[in-house]
Amino acid sequence: MDDTGSPELDLMAVLPRLTQLGTVLNRSQLVERAMERAEITLDRPAMTVLVTLHMADRPLRVGEIADRMKVVGPHVTRHLNALERQGLVIRVADPEDQRARLIELTPEGKAIPDKYLRTILGWFGDAMTDWSPEDRKTFGSLLDRFVDDLTAKLAHLDDETAGG
Repeated sequence: MDDTGSPELDLMAVLPRLTQLGTVLNRSQLVERAMERAEITLDRPAMTVLVTLHMADRPLRVGEIADRMKVVGPHVTRHLNALERQGLVIRVADPEDQRARLIELTPEGKAIPDKYLRTILGWFGDAMTDWSPEDRKTFGSLLDRFVDDLTAKLAHLDDETAGG
């Protein structure tokens, strides 16, 4: 118990579970299995680009895609060029700056992340079949908060490392 009388989270007890989750997600080849199940023949980075655009629900600039993927622009551009040749994305004028281009999913490009996400979300939903709606909501809220807070903390550490 802490000074307020409430039980403290035992981070040493949670750490092995977080490590286990990371291991399960990596070793299970979740992304590759979902792509195979959905009959998607793209490579993983291309799939990530499509999912990033799908989740944004609007066209994005190359730099925005790169930021969301936590990679550099040239990496994204290389994949976008291939995706454009395959007819999965198109470049459109930015209505706010006609000199700039936005990347937009084509109807064929929208279908791929739709199938992929239905597969992944189906598996996650199956894992939580016996969870109450309240447990699902609580899990989602706490996971959002944890990821946001951890991301901010790690970004702060990155800034400290880069600055000094």
